[in-house]
Amino acid sequence: MAMIEVKDLRKRFGDHLAVDGLDFSVAAGEILGFLGPNGAGKTTTMRILTGYFPPSSGSATIAGHDVVDDPLAARRAVGYLPENVPLYVDMRVREYLDFVGGAKGLKGLEARRETKRVMEATGIADRAGQLIKQLSKGYRQRVGLAQALVADPPVLILDEPTIGLDPRQIVEIRSLIKEMAGSKTVILSSHILPEVAATCERVVIINQGRLVAQGPPSLLRPEQAGNSRLRLAALGDPARLLALLLDLPGVEGVHPEAAPADQPGVAVFSLTAAADPALRASLAKAVVESGAGLVELTPIAQSLEEVFVQLITSESAATAEAENSAGEDAA
Repeated sequence: MAMIEVKDLRKRFGDHLAVDGLDFSVAAGEILGFLGPNGAGKTTTMRILTGYFPPSSGSATIAGHDVVDDPLAARRAVGYLPENVPLYVDMRVREYLDFVGGAKGLKGLEARRETKRVMEATGIADRAGQLIKQLSKGYRQRVGLAQALVADPPVLILDEPTIGLDPRQIVEIRSLIKEMAGSKTVILSSHILPEVAATCERVVIINQGRLVAQGPPSLLRPEQAGNSRLRLAALGDPARLLALLLDLPGVEGVHPEAAPADQPGVAVFSLTAAADPALRASLAKAVVESGAGLVELTPIAQSLEEVFVQLITSESAATAEAENSAGEDAA
């Protein structure tokens, strides 16, 4: 069952089309990474889903409720953590969360119980009586996440939840989010792509308001143009090894790299080669038969950052080409 459904969604601000025919869905209990460069339309899409903006056309539903036709029910189903956490810094943590509970329709004992629950869930119970302005950035982010959890919404939309945090705090917030898998449906927008790869089960990448790619992070590491990248390290003369590698069929490019300081005499190369498992065997055989000692021959995984740039660049180039062709046809 899809907890979030976006169909042909568009949002226009004057002459600017911020979201352009966007389609995607998020299953119940799924953690989805929502990626794109600055200005791609991510925040606009999230604001439509949370009821801040109405769409210009298309539809978006949260837990079966249309954000236009049934806005109150759709909003009740969502907990939202914007990039700039909406905190009243002169309030104490418990006081602030009680206030949020009241704004969401909770009263009396029910509100107090909910405040206690979300403080325990986010690890801030020991800061309940502290002024928010006295908290560290990491604890403020936890308070922001706690306010999103008040009233136990089935859907969470988190915009840059780890921005500005140190590595330890990032790990803590990431762990909190991962623990929600299965019990909450989460859209996580972040520029920290390794965090998305480590946290999310699936990613959606958009650019200029349009869908560029979607799938699990492992599927968003395609080999470029049928090639693979390899790292080769061997004991031997670097110049002789370089010449040997360049002469081998299937090797498209060879780039010497700095040798590890703790491995004197080791020559290291990164190779671009045909994506053929048999080629690795040929490489290993050629190096050994040359008299060099093979130390390492391993594939270099394409990072999510590289895929992101590749997809965005390809999509932008295709758009520019289509616009040029349309212009030529019109002329």
